[in-house]
Amino acid sequence: MKSLFQFFSSLKLTVVLLAFSMMLIFFGTLDQVQYGIWHTQQLYFESFIAVWAYPEQAAGYDQLFWLRIPMPGGYLLGGLLFINLLAAHFTRFKMTWQKSGIFLGHFGLILLLVSELMTDLLSKESQMPVDEGGRSNYSQSHRANELVLIDRSHPDYDSVHAIPASLLKPGKPIEVPNTPLSIRTVSYYPNATIGRATNGAPTESPATRGAAVKMGIVVTPQPVGYADNDINTATAYVEVFQGEESLGTWLVSNVIDERFPPQMVEAGNSKWEIALRFQRQYYPFEIELIDFSHDKYPGTEIPYNYSSEVKIHHQDSTKNQKALIYMNHPLRYEGLTFYQASFANQDRTSIFQVVRNPGWLLPYISVLLMGLGMCVQFGMHFVKFLRKRQ
Repeated sequence: MKSLFQFFSSLKLTVVLLAFSMMLIFFGTLDQVQYGIWHTQQLYFESFIAVWAYPEQAAGYDQLFWLRIPMPGGYLLGGLLFINLLAAHFTRFKMTWQKSGIFLGHFGLILLLVSELMTDLLSKESQMPVDEGGRSNYSQSHRANELVLIDRSHPDYDSVHAIPASLLKPGKPIEVPNTPLSIRTVSYYPNATIGRATNGAPTESPATRGAAVKMGIVVTPQPVGYADNDINTATAYVEVFQGEESLGTWLVSNVIDERFPPQMVEAGNSKWEIALRFQRQYYPFEIELIDFSHDKYPGTEIPYNYSSEVKIHHQDSTKNQKALIYMNHPLRYEGLTFYQASFANQDRTSIFQVVRNPGWLLPYISVLLMGLGMCVQFGMHFVKFLRKRQ
């Protein structure tokens, strides 16, 4: 037990872990060109083991396609550094005023590691597009999808049954809660192109109902895109059952949206709209976009300001408020942060990045602690130096 404790508190282990960290950052940066920031972060920094593979686009791939370099991922390195730092404090450090700066700095570092883990596990990002004069009470992810069956029979509200797309495994039956329905995924494509079959071309499709049958839509699977601006067209063929009876097979896709007539599933006297859409997060308030400004430098097309004047309409009217959102000036409201992310529709639509991060304050606190620790430690040494000179 003692030897194990000495191993984890070893300074040599610290150096090895920091060397692996530099290696992880180096190969992660190389793969960022191929996979984009989001996917690279998942592969290298939100994993226990990462494997770098020689890229297909690089010269000499035909000879070096076998080259793969495994390395510890971010979770493993961060966890070991956390243990190493705690073990070192228990074995080598004694709390004295002379070392208070070191303690403050290390405490800030521990807090930074904890905040990074909290951000990975708990933070959620989505986008909320709002038209000028319009309102929205939900944001949606551009990377996750959900299959929904919507009962619109009630005059005051809709009943939405959502199934995450990650559960749409071919052949796997899924019961739809509070309905007599169940579904079975015939096939699922994380990315595809869909379009009408050309005249005379054979159309092989498992769909028996809905838009695919009426419009002759065919599906062509595509590789998944990882670039930051890529939006994959998730598509699936889904068979719906009432008990043991098949009601038909529908083609659903996140591009078959409000622009298309709704696809309806009928069972007896009940109807449900079926669709595959970007995963949504609903809120107890609405964001109204009063005005969006896109200002440019005179005589150029170079922007110098994007801003959105908004009003929040909460179910609790005492929480209503107005705000101006612009770059580096987000709106923080109800545990959410709204950033000015983009715009569309010829400057008539503003797009907000909506972030929920319960640990957003921790990085600021940890950096302050580390800075304060260095000031204290170096300050004490500086005072000692001055006294010696005198």
